[in-house]
Order: sequence, then structure tokens, then C-alpha cells
Amino acid sequence: MLDLGVCDCTASTVAPRSGGSRLRLPVSAYLVRLADGAHLLVDTGMHRGHVDDPDLAWRGTDSQGDLRGVMTPADTLTHRLGELGLTPVDVGYVVNTHLHFDHAGDNDLFPHARCFAQRAQVDFARDNPDYPARFWDLPQLAYELLDGPAEVAPGVRVLPTPGHTPGHQSVVVQLPQTGTVILAGDAVHVASSFERDDWTAHHDPVAARRSAYSLRELADATGGLLIYGHDRARPQSLRLAPHSSYR
Repeated sequence: MLDLGVCDCTASTVAPRSGGSRLRLPVSAYLVRLADGAHLLVDTGMHRGHVDDPDLAWRGTDSQGDLRGVMTPADTLTHRLGELGLTPVDVGYVVNTHLHFDHAGDNDLFPHARCFAQRAQVDFARDNPDYPARFWDLPQLAYELLDGPAEVAPGVRVLPTPGHTPGHQSVVVQLPQTGTVILAGDAVHVASSFERDDWTAHHDPVAARRSAYSLRELADATGGLLIYGHDRARPQSLRLAPHSSYR
């Protein structure tokens, strides 16, 4: 689990009924070392340009000020990979849960990698101002488009979890010792999403609720670890690279 800064946003971004307070939601990516030694990355966080310009993604739009990327140089993806003795070239696979700026912002670092996204997400995001194209819709990136569940590498499969966006997908990793790890992405923002049972911040609230509960049911059935997309508390108890890892 790679710590890539925080998204400073209005609370209504996650919970529309919460009023005008602000949240600082952690932004993460997840690195998986496959059995053959190759590396797979789930999401790429925010673009490294946010270190110098927190308003990089949304300046001049209606979202300016509502969503800000707060990063230090240590929060960049290249720095976090470097802490593990890696560079972007060492990553052979990239899986985007979806294409929002805080999940696909550094996709441009991986023109050599196999990049996976759901076709429905790419179709919805293309030419959509909510998904700034300069971060992900680039000629050097060739996406392998998926139309449903798929095993993208041995021990790593994706499950469609639409609702937050059309074509959102979550990632299920099977580890030899830890067992099942479920990376929800923004299918579940934070643990309290279940407590509030309020999914109105998502593109399709009905589908979002269904997807979220399906992931919780999968975690219960497998004894798996369910990691939410932007939880403010749980990352403090989860294992952050480079200090330790799940095996």
C-alpha cells in the first residue's frame, strides 16, 4: 500500500448530507509482486504536478477549491516506488479501478505496461470534463479494455463494481499467506459508508450500494481483508510500504 498524499475536499464529495466541512482523504496505490517477480500496480494516484500546484487538476473549473491534491515530494509515485528499489519501468501491469484524477493521475509513467480498465469506464470518461484527459487519455497509453470479470495476472482478478462510476472495478488479490485481499477502490470510500448507508455521492447510487455490499459479502465469505478507497482511519492500521507488506 503506497501513500500518495491526500485529496483535500468538501465533505459532500463523499457524503452529500454532511454539510460544508472539509475532509483530507488519503490517496493510495497498491503494488503487487507476482509469483514470477513481475510487478502489478493498482491505481496511480494523483499527478506528481500537484506537489507544486494543489489546484492543478481543477483550476478554472467549477470544481476548483472543492477538490485539491495535497502532496509532498515524498508522496509522489516515483518516490514511493524508489523506496522499494523500483522505477516505473519495473511495473509491468497497471489496473485502474476507474479514471478519476486521484486514481489515474500518473498513468503517463507507464507507457510500457499493460494497462487494464473496463470498457464502460473508458467510454464514459472519454471527452468527459470530470475525467481530465491529460492524465489518462494519452496516445502513448494503450488500454486493454475489459468487459466484465477477468483475471489480469495469476492471483489477481477484477470484478465490475459499477456505481461510483460506470465501469468501476475492484481488484481481488490472492496472497499465499495473507489470503484474500479486496481493493475496493471507490466502490466504498470509507468504512462509515456502510454505517451511513448513503450512496448519493456516487454516479448511480442504487448500483453503488449493490456493489459495495457485494464486496462486503465477498470479504465475509472468504475471510478476506477489505480495503476501502479513502478511509481516514484504517490506513493507520494497514501496512504501508516500505516498512512491511502482505505476503
